[in-house]
This record gives sequence, structure tokens and C-alpha cells, in this order.
Amino acid sequence: MSAAEDRPAVPAAKETSRGLWPRRWFKRAPVVAVMRLTGVIGASTPLRPGLTLARVAGPLQRAFSVKHAKAVAIVVNSPGGTPVQSRLIFQRIRALAEEKELPVYVFCEDVAASGGYMLALAGDEIYADSSSIIGSIGVLSAGFGFDKAIEKLGVDRRVYTAGKNKLGLDPFQPEKPEDVERLKAIQVDVHETFKQMVRTRRAGKLKGKEEVLFDGEFWSGEAALKLGLIDALGDMRAVMREKFGEDVKLKLIAADRGWLRRKLAGTGPAAPDSAPLALSAGWADELLSTLEARALWARFGL
Repeated sequence: MSAAEDRPAVPAAKETSRGLWPRRWFKRAPVVAVMRLTGVIGASTPLRPGLTLARVAGPLQRAFSVKHAKAVAIVVNSPGGTPVQSRLIFQRIRALAEEKELPVYVFCEDVAASGGYMLALAGDEIYADSSSIIGSIGVLSAGFGFDKAIEKLGVDRRVYTAGKNKLGLDPFQPEKPEDVERLKAIQVDVHETFKQMVRTRRAGKLKGKEEVLFDGEFWSGEAALKLGLIDALGDMRAVMREKFGEDVKLKLIAADRGWLRRKLAGTGPAAPDSAPLALSAGWADELLSTLEARALWARFGL
């Protein structure tokens, strides 16, 4: 008996309905998770939540956990904000990208400047519109001085501290050169961290001189492309179709909403009894936060 005759017979495969139709009809369409990072980074009030790690951590986790996802696309539209929250969000995106082994594509809308550009650096590739505002790689600290105003009003402010520098840069005190010097030293450290992030994430792509790239200036998307700050001009839908095919599915991951925004929208648990008092006390903070956010957007003509 030959080896072929000795081998046990294999039963014929059962014909299924799938075998009656072209294989391409059953091919799963590629999926790309999409998440938007929009607004001022860090500044947050009940009615105007800013971009913070606490707010975006959950949606980011969901975006990188989408079943069968081929990539994650992040849309950035931010004039910046606090450097700490910017860096924390950047680090979380990169950590998830490495953990899930997914490429990240960033698409800049109106503005990706200062902290907004730091978020964009989380992308393996960065895209923008030709008219997007890109850059502003610098550090900004701004405030007001009210010492002359309270003097005219006859207001006597009394503050007691332990530590001779505890009241540094107080807006109700005359500005002191030594306080400004300390602030500028901190800004230099923060700026250097930002510059190193750009050097690392855009290694081999930067085309401008560092004294130009890192002086806080911002550019159009067209100019940013020439400087190597972005990889190409393009919109998310067109780029994702080019990379993953015409049948690619873009799955939007919505951001979480706070209890107050859910309440105003008619969903979620009722606000606590003390909410009206808290809201009344918070209107001043709400106004200041709105003005600060408005000022950040206004720097870029928006």
C-alpha cells in the first residue's frame, strides 16, 4: 500500500453560502478612529471645559481601543494654553500609540499653535490646510497690574506671608525686577523642553533655522510645510481614503461632558442643591476664563 493510500481520507469541505458570492463582498472595511482636540488647553470652567488630560483620557483610551482600527486620526484646533497639560496629553497619545501599535495622524484645522502645536507633535504625520495657523513655539505669561488702580480707589490690601517670595508677581503690588527675572528663568526651562520635543518628533524634517523656528512666530500651513513643521497639506477624509482605501470608515469618538453640561442638555444626574450658589460664585471665574480664551484665539486673528 502506498503512502498516499495509507493517509486517512479528508472529508470534503461543506459548501456554505459565503462560497457562492465573491470574496470581496465579505471583506471588512478598514476603520480609523477619529478624535477632536478643540479649545484652549488647561483653562476650564463648568460651562467652558478646557483641554486637560483628565477630560480627554477616557476618549483617547476609547479611540485607541476601537476594534479592528488601522489608525487613529486626531483633529487639533487649539491656540494653546498651559504647557503642563499640553505635554501630558501629548505623552498619553504617544503611550497609547506604542501600546496599541497604531499609527497616529494629526490634522490641524484653524490653529495648532503653541500648546496646540505640541499636541500636533504626537502625530506620526502632521497635516494642515494651506491657511491653518501653525507654530508659535515659545512660552507666554501674561497678566494685569492693579496696584495703581487700588491706590486711586483708596483700597488698602493686607496680605501676610511666610516666605519672602511668596507674594512674587502679585497683580496688586508694584512689579519687582527680581520677580520678573525668576519668571523668565522658568520660561527658558519650559521653552527648552518644548524645543527638544520639536527636535525629537520632527527629526530630519525641519528645514528652517532654530532661531527662526523657536522664536514664537507662527506661520500659515503653506509656510509651515516649507519649514518642515508639518508633513503635507490635506484634509482628513481625503488623506485617510488615500492611505486606507475609498471604503475606509471614520469612527468619531465623542468627548466626555461634565455634569453641568449634561444637566443643561437634559441628561445625567441632577445637580446638587448647592449648585445655584456655586454657579453664582463662579460667574467671575467664568468671565475671566472666557476673556483669557478669547485673547488666546484673538492672537491668531480668530
